[in-house]
Amino acid sequence: MNGPETPAPPSSRPKYAGGFRAPGKRSSGAISAKERAEPRRSGRGAALPDPAAHLLDALQADALVALGTAVPDSAFCPPDTRTLLLIGPEGGARWWRHVTAAPEWHDGTPDPIDRWSARILSKLAARFGGRALFPSDGPPYPPFLRWAQETGRIWQSPAGMLVHAEAGLWVSFRGALALPFEIALPPLPRPCDSCTDRPCLSACPVNALGGADGYDIAACHGWLDQPGDKSGCMAQGCAARRACPASLGHARLPEQSAWHMRQFHK
Repeated sequence: MNGPETPAPPSSRPKYAGGFRAPGKRSSGAISAKERAEPRRSGRGAALPDPAAHLLDALQADALVALGTAVPDSAFCPPDTRTLLLIGPEGGARWWRHVTAAPEWHDGTPDPIDRWSARILSKLAARFGGRALFPSDGPPYPPFLRWAQETGRIWQSPAGMLVHAEAGLWVSFRGALALPFEIALPPLPRPCDSCTDRPCLSACPVNALGGADGYDIAACHGWLDQPGDKSGCMAQGCAARRACPASLGHARLPEQSAWHMRQFHK
């Protein structure tokens, strides 16, 4: 895909524009740094959501989830960044139905999901005074794999792929937001530590994963070239990813996995 629009320099980046209103006043759309740092109150005295909570709600509205926070990387993040938030799709059906109803899916232009991600996350970056970052930006390319393993929620699995505490081997990144406020996401247990059977190592029909030489991509593609899709990888997604117990709560629709497999195996 073509990269997103070049972010504005830090001095001209927009302030958080959550759109909250003080009683009796019309919102200007921008909230000052002082207002960001202090809880806002409604007319009845109840605390209004802070920017972090408001952003997490905004992600949920587009069927996206906060996967974890990494140490802000000065090579890619503005100087005032306090949180580098990695973002991925929800499990289940909602995200796929959401993105396939979007205009990018129907306009006949390549890379519809990447372009949808760029539109949604760039809009959120502008709204919350941050910067959107994407795996396809570059060169130099943002080191999403390193960032992921700094979160305390994502690790390298025995099969070599990344595994998330809640998404399992289905973890994937739509992008990241470099934000000028903190978001606290507590560390979670590494699911592989309590997984005695390690089915991710035995599920691949050609043992393309977990070997001493790493991922055997030639063996993987060679298997996918065979007629009949005996393992269901082309129709349902990678057998190893499906076998991961931590992946079960984040399972994808078969049509979503089939679409991604067609992009992978061309």
